[in-house]
Amino acid sequence: MKVLVLNCGSSSIKFKLIDMPANNVLESGTLEKLGLPDSFIKFKKGDADKVQIDRKIEDHLAGINFIFEVITGKETGVLGSLAELDAVGHRVVHGGEKFANSVLIDADVIKQIEECKKLAPLHNGPNLTGIEAVAKILPNVPQVAVFDTAFHQTIPDYAYMYALPYELYKNDGIRRYGFHGTSHRYVSGRAAEMTGKKDCKMITCHIGNGGSISAILNGKSIDTSMGLTPLEGIIMGTRCGDLDPAAVTFLQESKGWSVKEINNVMNKKSGLAGLSGISSDMRDIESACQAGNKQAKLACDMFIYRVKKYIGSYAAVLNGLDVLVFTGGMGENQVRVRKEICDNMSYLGIDVDDQKNNDLRKNGGEGDISKDGSKVRILVIPTDEEYMIALDTLNIVSKL
Repeated sequence: MKVLVLNCGSSSIKFKLIDMPANNVLESGTLEKLGLPDSFIKFKKGDADKVQIDRKIEDHLAGINFIFEVITGKETGVLGSLAELDAVGHRVVHGGEKFANSVLIDADVIKQIEECKKLAPLHNGPNLTGIEAVAKILPNVPQVAVFDTAFHQTIPDYAYMYALPYELYKNDGIRRYGFHGTSHRYVSGRAAEMTGKKDCKMITCHIGNGGSISAILNGKSIDTSMGLTPLEGIIMGTRCGDLDPAAVTFLQESKGWSVKEINNVMNKKSGLAGLSGISSDMRDIESACQAGNKQAKLACDMFIYRVKKYIGSYAAVLNGLDVLVFTGGMGENQVRVRKEICDNMSYLGIDVDDQKNNDLRKNGGEGDISKDGSKVRILVIPTDEEYMIALDTLNIVSKL
């Protein structure tokens, strides 16, 4: 089955065409700067080099039409026609409490995703636009929605509730939802395969420009660091993570900032970028650390410290730890970050093998970096959210 996986953002569309169940990636790419004069698409067929085509693309409908043009083009594509496309799987950021699993998209599902827009207006809107665009172009091709929040619907109420008036939860849905669920689901399942331990105590660390940590007991999420929105939790590339909420009202009163201005600072000007004053990319910050930049070192130290705090607290929640997983841009590629997170955690049974950690391939590497005899297995697993979306799409559409 040929499945097209789409991730529609406000100004970009990522796509991956996968032949399932073999997980054979036929073509992939990203359309960027949607709606701007200098929009373009970068794509590649299989493992070939990337190709860029510049074209002004006004909206998501035109963007998806452009993607369809690329994947069926004589020179650019891998399909003879769109008739070869069996299904489309969409990443949908927020499913609220409505969706604990991936679903076949119909009018009722679209309505419910629309109702979740207030919880993620910057994400669910573009996700819906992508769904509607595909429906216009290919009305008879089944579409599946895969939700970032679904995996975390097993979190118990005492973990997902905030200590606000109960009516705010009941009437407005204010609670912890968590994100990166598709990634946490993939790497926890892969870790179970690698260790032979399906029923175990596991912490998965998805750390990149966006980051979240999850406590997983016997394959089910029981807590996660992101909350009502992706802002809560560890320090991220440009997001501040955990913060005293009174800081928000303080800034409103002392600086006269609007809600929009504060949101912009907390989401786009904080985190590693705001602390270091250099970049949101840990590679740039590490280089500055080596050059003696104290602000960059502070950003690194704070990031490592916050991740350690979450690992320690989730180990307490789990009453122990069997497996620790690193994934995401930093988790997969930053040797020093993995080492410093694991250092001085031997009380939990976390003992990293420096040689294994250094030797693991930095790009796309999967492996065990724990010392022989370490109580906790420390694994590096490149995430594959697109495969999970394609797999869910295959499983749902195959039953039609």
